[in-house]
Amino acid sequence: MKKRLFIILLGIFSAFTTFAQETIVKGSVLDATTGKPIPDVTITIEETSQIATTNVNGEFQFTAILPLGEQVLKIEKIGYVTKRYPIVINEGKTVDISGMTLEFDNSDKKDSFIISISDDELNSEDDGLTDNISGLLQASRDVFLNAAAFDFSATFFRPRGLDNANGKVLINGIEMNKQFNGRPQWANWGGLNDVQRNREFTMGMSANDYIFGDLAGTNNIVMRASKYRKGGRVSFASANRSYQGRVMGSYSSGLLEGGWSYSILASRRYGNEGFVDGTLYDSNSFFASVEKRINDKHSLNFTGMYAQNRRGRSTAITEEVYNLKGRTYNPFWGEVDGTLRNSRVRKIEEPIIMLNHYWDISSKTRLNTNIAYQFGSIGNSRIDNNGTRLVTFNGQDTYIGGARNPTPEYYQNLPSYLLRDQNPTAYDYELAYLAQQEFINDGQLNWNDLYTANATVVAQGGNSTYIVQEDRNDDKQLSINTIFDTELSENIKLNATLSYRKLKSENYAVITDLLGGTGYLDIDAFAEEEAQDQVLATLAQSNLRNPNRIAREGDRYKYNYEIDADVVSGFVQAQFKYNKVDFYLGANISQTSYQRNGLYENGYFPNTINSNRANSFGKSEKLNFSNYGVKGGFTYKITGRHLIDVNASYFTKAPSIRNSFGNARQSNETVFGLESEKVQSIDVSYIFRSPIVKARLTSFYSGFKNGTDIGFFFTESSSGFFVQEIQTNIERRNIGAELGIEAQVTPTIKLKGAASVGQYIFTNNPNLYYTSADLQNRLTYGSGTTQLKNYRVAGGPERAFQLGFEYRDPNYWWIGATANQFSNAYVDVSALKRSDAFTMDTDLIDENLFSQGGNISGSPFNDYDPNVARQLLKQEQFEDYMLVNIVGGKSWKIKDYFVGFFAAINNVFNKEYRTGGFEQSRRVDYRSQITEQSNNAGPIFGNRYFYGNGTTYYLNLYVRF
Repeated sequence: MKKRLFIILLGIFSAFTTFAQETIVKGSVLDATTGKPIPDVTITIEETSQIATTNVNGEFQFTAILPLGEQVLKIEKIGYVTKRYPIVINEGKTVDISGMTLEFDNSDKKDSFIISISDDELNSEDDGLTDNISGLLQASRDVFLNAAAFDFSATFFRPRGLDNANGKVLINGIEMNKQFNGRPQWANWGGLNDVQRNREFTMGMSANDYIFGDLAGTNNIVMRASKYRKGGRVSFASANRSYQGRVMGSYSSGLLEGGWSYSILASRRYGNEGFVDGTLYDSNSFFASVEKRINDKHSLNFTGMYAQNRRGRSTAITEEVYNLKGRTYNPFWGEVDGTLRNSRVRKIEEPIIMLNHYWDISSKTRLNTNIAYQFGSIGNSRIDNNGTRLVTFNGQDTYIGGARNPTPEYYQNLPSYLLRDQNPTAYDYELAYLAQQEFINDGQLNWNDLYTANATVVAQGGNSTYIVQEDRNDDKQLSINTIFDTELSENIKLNATLSYRKLKSENYAVITDLLGGTGYLDIDAFAEEEAQDQVLATLAQSNLRNPNRIAREGDRYKYNYEIDADVVSGFVQAQFKYNKVDFYLGANISQTSYQRNGLYENGYFPNTINSNRANSFGKSEKLNFSNYGVKGGFTYKITGRHLIDVNASYFTKAPSIRNSFGNARQSNETVFGLESEKVQSIDVSYIFRSPIVKARLTSFYSGFKNGTDIGFFFTESSSGFFVQEIQTNIERRNIGAELGIEAQVTPTIKLKGAASVGQYIFTNNPNLYYTSADLQNRLTYGSGTTQLKNYRVAGGPERAFQLGFEYRDPNYWWIGATANQFSNAYVDVSALKRSDAFTMDTDLIDENLFSQGGNISGSPFNDYDPNVARQLLKQEQFEDYMLVNIVGGKSWKIKDYFVGFFAAINNVFNKEYRTGGFEQSRRVDYRSQITEQSNNAGPIFGNRYFYGNGTTYYLNLYVRF
């Protein structure tokens, strides 16, 4: 009996001894300013799978099997400055680090960037500038990606050579990328800065809890009422980059009694112009989110946002125009009665509403179901100068009217055109000088001339010659998805998503201003009679079912069609986390369909049985794309400080709506040879993290096949047509390396550096053909390809380097500066110029052959010199440049209020540089190019360039409570 009692007591003692020797890490986190506990702070033992979250008292505790020895705790929460604490864990001991503090992040650096990225997409007249990827990277804490987001973005630098169609933006788990071009429309949530701070960024193709993802990463913006920090904020900003002023106010309730929480925001941004002349800014934004925690397992959240934006646009200019007017020149504006008016205005009004259900099935299993609806319009205005009137002579209809392009930088207004002859006369020089002086002294759109011209025609019984039209996209999109997340064990996590998106897009032109006229004859003034059975009165009609219609303000005209699109997708992923290695495997499948429905019957594309062309009225063939993808990766932890990270993927992507129809404004014709793009990628990273230094060195490779691209322009080659240039079977390769490093050399001073070196090239000669209303069939030259192999893919500098520092004073002020060097940026080359059309002497070919289409083959120029041609076809490389940026801020606590400011100065030394550009394709054959390059006053159709901003500032004053 005594022996049995002794054994029991020994067992109890052993149990207590074992409990006493359990290894524990615990502590608490407080607000550095208020001293109050901070809930929902994420604490991570770096380079392990150990993660804890603070409770309502700001306390946390790790109780699982913990790594021993020197470790680093990372303390982070959105809205606060992340901190890292070195600790030593000994077996059987307790590490208690209560009272750790986090400082509220008052820098507002992301706030200013959220503004600028949406503004860049609104500003340019060329949609190619809207592909800046940097907005995806704001939520990243990676050193290199922070540099790419905040300091490299002004140059339209693309990390790894990728644009934002290669990344995904989600709001509350719902994808926001547009189906038209695959890109997020940043302006849809522009001006909502205070409620965009809760972001979850996944780099590249690494494991993502919501979606399969894409090469440029995934950014999920969490707009859930219960996730916002309780309190309010009022701010005023002044700037000179895009707008001149901004007022914003927001308030979040936190969790209230009864399980309710809400968040609201309102803001206004305004300005007569930004850094570029005539770029007006007028925007109002509103946001509301309400959440009800039904019980411990269920929550229901409603979010609604409305971000109306009206923005004057600018355009790329030639070097000739730049030399005469400078980088701020914008030809789209002029004065009307002393008021600035821009002819190219982009308007965006696309409200978004969504309902989110969160179900915690158990402590380890969650199901999130979302439904969202987006509606509204995007409009882009421009002047239509082709107004005519109908005249009947001898029983035959004809059209009289039309006018020259009114833009002041029209090529016939410039000295280069007036000095185009090989031996200009004195009179030519006189005309060129007068044109030069007129352009320098004025050079803006003359609205009064347009009103006067219309008044003259109207007095004679005619219609408006000039009007302002708006190209409209009225989208209605329904999105539904359900996201499943479960922890199968301590080491294994499973994610799965099912989603469906349905889009109905109305596309049309609408008359917004008759400029003093009474109506506009809805026909194509460029129509020409092509054959006896194709009379002009038929060809010219925008809509054969309502011929010779007089359109008024508010009427649709010119083109009118719908696009229906459906996407169904499924995604599954398993994540495995162990002491030495973490790895994941993921896969997705999707089905995409597009169909055009023409509401006008275009005169060039009638619905006739014997026509060899696509029709224009009614539904097109339905395009269907089945796609799939697989990805995988691992992180091998050599030690707690040294890691190797590898990610690889292979997937296919449906072409965008934009690249699926040859010219959807005119007909149902789909792209010939259209296929899904094939993408493969791999990246390998070495990561080092110590209490002082963080660094990442990555090498990457991405390959693209079966790409498609469509361009629209007027060319003087082949008798002069407005054409659609269609490239298919495009292959590209992106390779390079990137480095990010930062060192917390003292508690207040941080040094940082970043570098990227890449090579982004075409690896084949894509197929190339042309379509046009003036062509009976597809037109190809010679081999039917464009010789792009080994040319650079344009899109920002391939090389970028940064050195910088940041100083944070204990008295709550801070300052930082960076020097950023950029090089190896290239102009976007003309595909037509590198086709067989370049070498072909088209003067020897019957003009009728061009209008018939088909393959055009001919003799090369008899004076063709390969060495000269090589110089003419060389891709232009832009000059290197360096930009210096300075940021800083200060905050004060006054009773229960926090008052502060944030300021940034970009391009401190006012460096002039080119951010991009493209070759014009108007005159591209060998002989024409020699003439262009030898012109006395420079080329008439020279390259067009986009220029970066000079010295710009951003100042934000705020009160937080």
